[in-house]
This record gives sequence, structure tokens and C-alpha cells, in this order.
Amino acid sequence: QVPSPLVFKPLQFCVSCCLIVSMSCVQISLKNLLSFLVCLPACFLPRGRNIDVMQPGLTLCLFVSVEIKDAEPAEMLQSSSGADTMSVQHRYASGQYFFEYLVVVSLKKTRDGGSYEPQITYQFPKKDGMVKYQKEEEEKTLKAITLFCFPEGISWAPLTEYHSETFSFVLTEVDGSRRNGYCRRLLPGGKGARPPEAYCIISSLACFGLFSKIFDEVEKRRQISMAMIYPFMQKLREASFPAPGNTVEIKSFIPESGTEIIRLTRPLDSWLEHVNFETLFQCLTDKEVLLVFGAAVLERRIVFIAEELGKLSQVLHAVTALLYPFTWQHTFISIVPEILIDVVMAPTPYLLGVQKCLLDQVTDQSDVSQVLVCPTEGKSGLKIGDEESILPPKLQTEILEALPRRKDLSVEELNHVVSEAFLQFFVKTVGHFKSHVKRSGGHGVFDGRSFCKAIESRTTRHFVKKFIQTQMFDLFIQEVEKQQPSGPQQGIFHRKILEHQEKRDRTRKH
Repeated sequence: QVPSPLVFKPLQFCVSCCLIVSMSCVQISLKNLLSFLVCLPACFLPRGRNIDVMQPGLTLCLFVSVEIKDAEPAEMLQSSSGADTMSVQHRYASGQYFFEYLVVVSLKKTRDGGSYEPQITYQFPKKDGMVKYQKEEEEKTLKAITLFCFPEGISWAPLTEYHSETFSFVLTEVDGSRRNGYCRRLLPGGKGARPPEAYCIISSLACFGLFSKIFDEVEKRRQISMAMIYPFMQKLREASFPAPGNTVEIKSFIPESGTEIIRLTRPLDSWLEHVNFETLFQCLTDKEVLLVFGAAVLERRIVFIAEELGKLSQVLHAVTALLYPFTWQHTFISIVPEILIDVVMAPTPYLLGVQKCLLDQVTDQSDVSQVLVCPTEGKSGLKIGDEESILPPKLQTEILEALPRRKDLSVEELNHVVSEAFLQFFVKTVGHFKSHVKRSGGHGVFDGRSFCKAIESRTTRHFVKKFIQTQMFDLFIQEVEKQQPSGPQQGIFHRKILEHQEKRDRTRKH
């Protein structure tokens, strides 16, 4: 039982939280525990509170006990090193730092010498002066990083050739906040057969292209010496993260090459800087993208299948970008480690990326018949349910007509055109929401009934009635209700709504 008032909050997948539960609270296998936690349909939480899995209390099920309590006060999170450390933490939290830390994950032989397991062999910066709580949090994060850097669950062996790949993943905290993990796997310098290693950067910033360029520089220095990485990353950490469209210059010395200037430019459209729609449209046809979009809009369960880790992460991030200005609120795992494959059995909405070698484990699940399975390679096609009938036919046609031939477009141009096509869908379906927020005493209340009645098209109205029941729309409209009507109205979505209304008014006058 929990105190009232209650609000529904979908269970967020948190690998670091699950790992610490397995070590401190229960005595069952890691795989079974993680599968159980992820498969929970939902939690009911009092407003403004979080589940703390570190301490026993209320019985959640036979496996775990949890206690519902208030968040830790800010003083509990402070480092013993005092105000300087807190100032550094504030600068990073405000987005001024590029990254939280860089780690190198190497494959080391197990004690019995029969196989390899991932271990962190390098970390920058080392965090000193942390209190017990902070140390425990960092240990959880580092364990999660090794899991996602080598998610296959296969028996690695030394190699003489290995095609390097760059991919990303997301670490979700118990409070729903997310950090991005950027990873590059490659074969380290040397002679003879050797296992691959992974470089991983953890950052609150989402900008895949920019971090890929950073990895190029890290890799170049690693081929010379591990010690060459430190000065470059120190310079990067001291640099301010550039505003959209701006460039930051990093000076770095390399033996025999002298001082180099590395220029890192942030894309102008900051909300698309983590996205490359080109990969999505290379893997799926335009019509298949529409089917996936429809399933995602209604918060269904979707699994993408691919062999390459980079392809999986890029496709999943592209799908979530299509939902702008709304945000996917449910389980999101761009690369599912083999140990967590039972997450596909979860009854709650999810977006998952699964490697092709694990496909049989996905299709063998008894409840997978209600999941949209999307192969991104070959010609096996999508597994279709009613996805073709989700979106209004007229608006489907308009999206397809707005998607151009992509042969001669740059990545930035393609991102702009694709995002515009799907943004217009939301402008035309729900862009009139502000007219149906009734305000009293400084607080707004959304009138969903009048909102739906105002839609002239029957097929559009039928879609919107389903869409306003989703978690993403509910949280979006909650933010609208909190806004002051006299406050500044900003954002691309608001601007596109005004442009659409002006165009419609001009048409009616003529």
C-alpha cells in the first residue's frame, strides 16, 4: 500500500538499479531478477516520490522488497571535498561539460582462463572524495557500462581483424533521468591475435555525430599510447559545450605531428543532433517507417533486429525523434544485452534493439505475437498487425508525399526534411490544444472532450481519441497546464502551429 494521492507512472528500465538489487537485496540469478523487474507492468507512486530499491520496506513481490520514501536531500549527495566539487558538479549538470567520464573496457581472461569477461581498465577522470552513497552509484554505473559495451553474451576470443563500430545506449535512473553512453569498439594496436576493447563516454548531452568525432581523436591517440588520451580529454573537459550551430576548438599535442587544433561543431537544429534519419530509411521503406511511427505514437511494443550495434542504436534514436514534440516515456533499450533478452516478455510499451544472433530468443517468446518486430536487414519485412490503420489515410499520404528522394541530400538536409514531415502531422492533429486548456487561478485544465469534438475529420478524430490516452501526450499536456498564458511561447512546435493557422486563415479568406 502507498499513500495517496496516486499517479500512474510507467516503470522505467534501470540497469544500474537492477544490478544493485541483485547484489544487496535478493539471492536469485541476475538474469531472472532483471527480467522480473523489467516485466512489471507499472508502479503506482505518490506524486513527487521515487522507489528506492536499496532499502527493504514494502513488499513488492516474492523477489524484492522496496520502500517508498522522499528523495535524498541535496546535502546527502555532496562530496566531502566541499564547495569546489559541488561547483564542478553544477557546471556539468548545467550542460557546460562535454562528458562525465571516459572509460576503456577491455576483455580480460576469467580466473579459470576459459573465457573473457569485460572489465574497466581505464577511467578519466578518477572521482575522489566521494561519500559512500556516491561510490555505490558510480559502481552501479560502471557495471552497467561493461554490460552495454559487450552486450552479445558470447565467448570472445583473440582476433587478428575486427571492424570497428560506434554505437550508443541510454542509462535510465530510478527518477527517470537519462544519461547517454557513446561507445566505440575496435581492435587495439599490437601484433598477433588480441581481443577487442571498447571506449565509452558517459554524458548527459545527446549529440552522436559530435562524440563520434571525439572517438576518432581518442582512437588516434590510443594507437600511440594510452597516456596520450589523458591530455586531450582534459582539454575537452575544460572546454564549454558549444551552443547550437557553434564550434569549439581544442588544442592538442601529438608527438611527431605537433600541436593540432580539433574543431567540434554542434548542429544548428539541436533537437536533431543525436539523429541520423539516413540509417532509418536505408533499413526500412517509407511505408514501413509509417507503420513503425504509428505503433510508436500509440505506445506499443516494438523490437528492431540488426546485426550491427551502430545500426540498432541509430535506428531507435531516429524513431524517437519522429515523435517530437512528444517524448517516449516507456522502456527504451537501444541495445539489449543477451542477459536481458527476456525483457521482450514485458507487457508494457517498449522500444528495443536486439542483435540478429538473438532473434530466435525473441521469436520463441509466447507473448511476442503482440509485438511489432522490425528486421532492418534482408527482405523479411515487418510483422504487421493493425498498424496500417492507425494513422488517418489522408495524413499518411501527406507524409509520404513530403518525403523526398534522398539521393542528393546531406545528413543535415535529410534530417530537416524528415522531421518537418512528421512534425506537420502533429500540427494538423493536435495543434489546437491550447484553445482547450481552461484556466482558473493561474492553473490550466485540459478539456479532452471539446478538444476531440473540434476535429472535423472523422478518421483524424478517431486517431486523436486514442492518442490523448498515451503517457507521452498526458505528460506533454501537464506541462502545458502548468505554463502561464502570459509567458513566452517558444519552440519549433509552437512556431509551426502559428504558421499553419496563418496559412489556413489566408486560405479561408480567399
